[in-house]
Amino acid sequence: MRQSLPFVLALATLGLAACGQQGSQPAAPGAPAAQPEAGGVVQIDGSSTVYPITEAVAEEFQIQNQGKVKVTVGVSGTGGGFKKFCRGELDIANASRPIQRAEMDACAAAGIKYFELPIAYDALTVVVNPANPVESISVEDLKKMWQPEAQGTITRWNQVNPAFPDAELKLYGAGSDSGTFDYFTEAVVGKAKSSRGDYTASEDDNVLVQGISSDVNAIGYFGFAYYYENRDKLKSLAIQRSADSAPVKPTPETVIDGTYMPLARPMFVYVSEKAWQRPEIKQFMAFYLDNAAALAREVEYVPLPDAAYVTIRGHLDAGKMGTVFKGEPATAITIEDLLAREAAL
Repeated sequence: MRQSLPFVLALATLGLAACGQQGSQPAAPGAPAAQPEAGGVVQIDGSSTVYPITEAVAEEFQIQNQGKVKVTVGVSGTGGGFKKFCRGELDIANASRPIQRAEMDACAAAGIKYFELPIAYDALTVVVNPANPVESISVEDLKKMWQPEAQGTITRWNQVNPAFPDAELKLYGAGSDSGTFDYFTEAVVGKAKSSRGDYTASEDDNVLVQGISSDVNAIGYFGFAYYYENRDKLKSLAIQRSADSAPVKPTPETVIDGTYMPLARPMFVYVSEKAWQRPEIKQFMAFYLDNAAALAREVEYVPLPDAAYVTIRGHLDAGKMGTVFKGEPATAITIEDLLAREAAL
């Protein structure tokens, strides 16, 4: 079952639902950002998945502006980033999932208002060592591996599926502060943060790459950009959504046409209202949205349609704040429901 272009356009407007078109006219995509009115520092932290695109934007922005504005980009995971963001310690939070209810409450208690901006798509990628004979895996088999009940009992590959090798199962995955962990457990197990605990966990995807690439019996998951960067020493598995569907490889094309479900996901940046008042933040975000499509492709993510970035820029200028998710996970809300909801804090 293919959702095709409507799926793409719907996710592209996740942060834009029912917001209207008022506000100042944004610059055309690809237009260069104006020089900042003053120097300053832009502080960003959060998702390791979103890091490659935000870091690429930060590097190009600083080059263009000859170092007049310094941009720092940390990697503490989506949850770790939101903790800092809701304490007022960050200007921008990178997130590989929407803001959760507890985080919304923490921001509200601290008086932190924010813009929720979808910036690209990711194909959450399940990977193994190239010497592993497995080529595809079903969502149901992934659940058998990762659900809490598997801890201490599912320890070999052939316990998951008799067609898999009779070999020890080594699991690598995102840490509990990671939005990737939240999304994967919601999409695969059925409940966010519901996972066995006896696996090698890290918010640093490079640690996971190193572990999986050095162990023939290992399996793990992270964003497509990290797989693609290390595709010479990793193998991506095709994902079978259901018993009557064919396995699908993670590619930009399968994300766009809607067949790489449920592991295709939108990625976000959250900008605080207070930070948005500063000229260097306005200049950085103008540059980000003008160049997000090209730089998303450069780091092997899937960009939004060009018109979406223009609309997002208009909503920033018009002060449209909040989230369309209301604290609910992205995987549990239909496209129709998303488009019917208005952003709220």
